[in-house]
Amino acid sequence: MTVPSATISALIDRTPTKLLIGGDWVGTGRTFSVENPATEDTLTEIADAGVPEAVAALDAAVGAQEAWAATDPRQRGEILRKAFELITARADDFALLMTLEMGKPLSEARGEVTYGAEFLRWFSEEAVRIAGRYAVAPSGGTRLITMKQPVGPVYAITPWNFPLAMGTRKLGPALAAGCTVVIKPAALTPLTTLAFAQVLSEAGLPDGVVNVVTTTKSGDVSKRIISDPRLRKLTFTGSTPVGQQLIAQSAEQVLKVSMELGGNAPFLVFGDADLDKAVDGAMLAKMRNIGEACTAANRFIVHESVAPEFSRRFAERMGALSVGPGYEDGIQVGPLIEQKAVNKVNELVADAVDSGATVLTGGSEIDGKGYFYRPTVLTDVPPTADVFHQEIFGPVAPVTTFSSDEEGLLLANDTEYGLVAYAFTSDLSRALKVAEGLQTGMVGINQGVVSNPAAPFGGVKQSGLGREGGNEGIDEYLETKYVGIAL
Repeated sequence: MTVPSATISALIDRTPTKLLIGGDWVGTGRTFSVENPATEDTLTEIADAGVPEAVAALDAAVGAQEAWAATDPRQRGEILRKAFELITARADDFALLMTLEMGKPLSEARGEVTYGAEFLRWFSEEAVRIAGRYAVAPSGGTRLITMKQPVGPVYAITPWNFPLAMGTRKLGPALAAGCTVVIKPAALTPLTTLAFAQVLSEAGLPDGVVNVVTTTKSGDVSKRIISDPRLRKLTFTGSTPVGQQLIAQSAEQVLKVSMELGGNAPFLVFGDADLDKAVDGAMLAKMRNIGEACTAANRFIVHESVAPEFSRRFAERMGALSVGPGYEDGIQVGPLIEQKAVNKVNELVADAVDSGATVLTGGSEIDGKGYFYRPTVLTDVPPTADVFHQEIFGPVAPVTTFSSDEEGLLLANDTEYGLVAYAFTSDLSRALKVAEGLQTGMVGINQGVVSNPAAPFGGVKQSGLGREGGNEGIDEYLETKYVGIAL
């Protein structure tokens, strides 16, 4: 059922629109608009922070750090657990809010609520499992104690494409570890983060432990916070070029950093693959979040013996998807985030066609209000085409072929990125060899989605540093201290 306009208005009215600093909702006298990408209409106006507000937010985080680090791990975990329960109870509100400001269909937004909330539950359980070790020195005269302590105040920068999950994936482990946080959501989708911060306050999080800064002056705000010697950790999810700049800025303070950057995921289909499963997996890997995901399959590398059939089935499925505002009944594909994103997809498809590719379905934007693009499958795409070397971030699937396992692996690894790869085969031996040979931080074998709060998420090469989720996720917010005790 299409969501009534009165429901939408009521939700927007109860969503915070000011900065959260030291437990207070603070205005700045300056605002910016948050747009609905399905209609290009303004949803609301929110506070636009500058450098003074950024410093105030960091002041609050620094002021709360000592007490939060000293808070019992069980208590930290219980607050995260309560936040998990509150978000789960308000799943419909969070899903609709994400659909309104980001565009994804409600069914997908509900999936993100489940996924995002799970990071809070996972790290609520990890909070009480932070442990060091005790050992006898080889010489026997000294005892070696290793302890884990919170790294200190954290600056978290989150992207627009997963407004809830990227916040919980960073704040969950940071809070569990005993770190305070200043979080800056993307200006395109700040409302979900503000609603999340409201939930944390309701869950009992002390004032100043999490502070939210929304701004259109990201460069100035981030530079000032990162250059402050009181900050000890930077975590960022976004594009590789921006991540590289942030890493360079963080070097001055020698900050602990974790970076989840761009991707160029290969999707390998071998000649012995179950094509039904491969097409199902391709739909998930390509169309999750309208293709606007760093984990989205970017290059379909298909064995020449099955490529025609795979492409035909894939194009049929893609062409049958319904496109429109994500809060309307039956919609499967929402709008892209902004016109600039549509323009980029148009350029990549045009370049591929000019290079000899064939459009099996889609291939154009949809005229009218909103930033809509037709789900697209391209075949006979040469590996030199721009679409194989740039992150598409849209509903476009380019297909090329290979003739041997070695060639397929070479094509898959022919990129500076290394976040995730997918491979479909019925041969266990081949699957293991391919998984070992792929130069990525994550691999999905016969499945199109790999993200899981209980698993370490992250990439290699220019796709990032560090891991989020799993047992490894909390270590990004902890320092190791060694204490030697002479007997």
